[in-house]
Amino acid sequence: MEKRGQWSSRFTFILAAIGSAVGLGNAWRFPGLAAKHGGGTFLLVYLAAMIIMGIPLLMMEIAIARKFRKGAIESMRGIGKRWEPIGWAATSNAFVIVCYYSVVFAWVILMFINSWQFAGMTGDNEAASGLFFELTQTTGTVEGYGIPGIVLLCLIVAWGLIFFCIRNGAQSVGKVVKFTVFAPVVLLLIMAVKGCTMPGAMDGLSILFVPDASAFSDPSLWVDAIGQVFYSLSIMMAIMFAYGSYVGDDANVAGDAVIIAFSDMAISVLSGVVMFSTMGGTGMLDSITDSGVATAFIVYPQAIVNLTEIGWLNAVFGAIFYLMLITLAIDSAFSIVEGISAAISDKFQLKPKTVTIAVCAISGLISLLFVTQAGLGWLDIVDNWTNQINLIVIGVLECVAIGWTFSLRKVLAEINRNTKKFKAPYWWFAASVKVISPMLLSALFIWNMIVLFGKNGGSYGDYPIWAQIAAGWVVSGLVFISGFIAKLIVNKKKKDGFVEDEVVWKD
Repeated sequence: MEKRGQWSSRFTFILAAIGSAVGLGNAWRFPGLAAKHGGGTFLLVYLAAMIIMGIPLLMMEIAIARKFRKGAIESMRGIGKRWEPIGWAATSNAFVIVCYYSVVFAWVILMFINSWQFAGMTGDNEAASGLFFELTQTTGTVEGYGIPGIVLLCLIVAWGLIFFCIRNGAQSVGKVVKFTVFAPVVLLLIMAVKGCTMPGAMDGLSILFVPDASAFSDPSLWVDAIGQVFYSLSIMMAIMFAYGSYVGDDANVAGDAVIIAFSDMAISVLSGVVMFSTMGGTGMLDSITDSGVATAFIVYPQAIVNLTEIGWLNAVFGAIFYLMLITLAIDSAFSIVEGISAAISDKFQLKPKTVTIAVCAISGLISLLFVTQAGLGWLDIVDNWTNQINLIVIGVLECVAIGWTFSLRKVLAEINRNTKKFKAPYWWFAASVKVISPMLLSALFIWNMIVLFGKNGGSYGDYPIWAQIAAGWVVSGLVFISGFIAKLIVNKKKKDGFVEDEVVWKD
């Protein structure tokens, strides 16, 4: 076995974790949810959910991985051998996610390359909103399997960038994040300045920051805020286990987790400033949506062509917007691959780089499905099941396994090991992991099932039932049985002399 890599510094780890947490959802889903739920009202509930649920779970995963020096699969086996399948489910679900997330990354690259076309669309909303569909030739359904050459090229570029960033694990990631974490902030600030100097910008910002008391009575506000915190921090996806396993013994896990979580929220709010000021300035406040794809590829292009009367200047702002999305997407994409690679290489005692190459190659081939003309439809189905069902169930299982069958005082001692000023109190940590987080996540799951079966009759969107079964329920089933399949493989390897590493929590 190769010596396990470590972050070159505490600062590098924090940047890497922030880069993983801050992704496309910060730029396009957070502002949409804020618009949906009374702006400042959503911000307050989101902050509460971050403190109550997000930060404790983030601390938990980082601390456990640091103690075991293992990825998600082996860390969960260290908690208890019967819980190893939870680590496999998290890793498998992450694998499914990166197969389509890489395609969204490719689409963003595609729009960046073609942002020059906005120069000739000044004031033409129809042309701007149709550019994405023209380039990708998407049908919006599960029919049509041609692959436009330019989209395929962008996918190859996306996977090339992902592999380049993680080719040497923590070492190469540490070098990359020093650019990819700060670059989107700079680009967002440029866009925020432009947005805030436009007439009508203050109307948008007042909606973002002024709470609407009537919104508190909407139960979907709480559901969406809890969900956004959960999805945004990269927890339950094998990522923070991998990143935590590279953390040094002198790290302050409690303090670092707080910095990571609030940095993630700060960038979300900055994205909200950009969206609300720009939409207010272009008279499009009513067009803000919580659909990420619609925001990035349909709605915002309309705003871009209305920013100024100068076509080439609009094209420049379009390029800035999509370059910002590129820098957000790449961190999240390669962190998912790193989480998968670390977990599998730890489990089977393989060279991390070999596993990384294999993961990129296999998921790259699968991602071809999502760049076909039917790709957007398939992506929508898979994304719904991986996030609205799989990720939430994994979260509940992980909380139950760690909170109810393992010593939380041991985990908390690991979290607080190097803290001097801020120490996470036991009552807060235990209440979150054992009770509040699993209850909130269970409520979120139940809500999603009510929407799916109660309101929509068991069908998602207008897609054929066979497609929903194949890309939804079958994929979910494979995610949750992956650990048991892996157990059969391990048992077979043991007959050939394979010996599993000992994973024990040593006090």
